[in-house]
Amino acid sequence: MKIINAVNLVLLFLALLPSMVTPLDCDVYKPQEQESSSLKYKIVAILTILFAGGLGVSIPQLGKKVEALNPENDIFFMIKAFAAGVILATGFIHILPDAFQHLSSPCLPQNPWGKFPFAGFVAMVCAIGALMVDTFATSFYTKIHFNKQKTTRQVVDVESSTIASVLDDHGGHVHVHAHATDGHAHGSVISSHDVQLMRHRIISQVLELGIIVHSVIIGLSLGASQSISTIKSLLVALSFHQFFEGMGLGGCIAQAKYKNMSTAIMAIFFSLTTPIGIAVGIGISSIYREDSSTSLIVEGILNSGAAGILVYMALVDLLAADFMNPRMQNNLRLQLGANVSLLLGAGCMSFLAIWA
Repeated sequence: MKIINAVNLVLLFLALLPSMVTPLDCDVYKPQEQESSSLKYKIVAILTILFAGGLGVSIPQLGKKVEALNPENDIFFMIKAFAAGVILATGFIHILPDAFQHLSSPCLPQNPWGKFPFAGFVAMVCAIGALMVDTFATSFYTKIHFNKQKTTRQVVDVESSTIASVLDDHGGHVHVHAHATDGHAHGSVISSHDVQLMRHRIISQVLELGIIVHSVIIGLSLGASQSISTIKSLLVALSFHQFFEGMGLGGCIAQAKYKNMSTAIMAIFFSLTTPIGIAVGIGISSIYREDSSTSLIVEGILNSGAAGILVYMALVDLLAADFMNPRMQNNLRLQLGANVSLLLGAGCMSFLAIWA
C-alpha cells in the first residue's frame, strides 16, 4: 500500500511538473479591472506631480529674495547635500534595480540578455560618457571664452596704440600706454569665477538630461497602468520623488546663474516631463505591454543610462565638489550638517522605494 501511495505521489508530481516549469506567458495581455476608474486618478497624478516638481525646482531660485536660500549661505550647502543624497538614492535604489529587472526578465531571450549584465554595463558606459561630456564641454567653453577675451584684448591694444601715436605729439604717450598695459594684463587671464560658472552650467544641463530620461519612463509606467492601487501608491511616491529631485536640480540651476528666461525654461521642462510621460502612457495604455521584449529592452537600457548619469553627477559634480570646498573643509559644523543632510536625503528617497 505504501508503495502504491509513493507511486501515486511520483505520478502526481510528474503531472504537475510541466505547469511548474512552463515559462511566463509574456505575450498574453491580461486586462486589468476598473480601467475607466483609473483615468481620474491619473489626471490627479498629472496635476499633483506637476505641482510637486515645479515647487521643488523653484525653491532654490528663491535664494535671490530669501537670504537663507542664497547659494553663498551655509544652509544652501546642506540643502544641496540633501538633494544630492536624493539623486544618489534615485540612481542606486530606484532606477538601477529596475534596469536589472527589465534586462534579466525571463520574457527576453537567454541569448544574449541572460549571458551578460547589460544593465551594469550601460550604466558604466553612461557614467564614463557623462565624465567625457563634463571635461570636454568645460575645455571647449573655456577656449571659447579665452578666444573672446583675446580678441577683445587685441582690439583694445590696437585702439590704444593708435591713440598713443596721435597723442605722442601732445605729450600723452606715458598715460595711454599705461592703460594699454592694464588692458593686456586683465585680458590674458580667465578668472576662476568664470570657469566655475561654466562648470555649474554644464553640470545643470547634464543633470537635467539624466533626470528627464527616467522621469519620462516612470511617467509612462504610471500612465499605462490600470491598477488603481498601483496608481495611488505611485502618485504619493512620485510626488515626493519629483519634489526632492527638483530641489537638487534647482540648486544647480541657481548656481549656474542663468538669465531669468533660461532658468524658467529649464524649470518648466523638468516639471513637465513626468506629466507628459503619464499623458503618453494614458494614450498608449490600450496597446502598451510592459512585458513585451521591446518595452523591456528600451526601458531597461534607458533606465541603466539614467542611473549611470545620476550616480556620476551626485558623487562627482555635487558631493565631491562641495565636500572638498575649502569653505566646508574649514568649518566642522558645516561638514557635520552637510553629512547629516546627505544621509537624510538618501534615506528618505530609499524609504520611498517601498511604494515605488
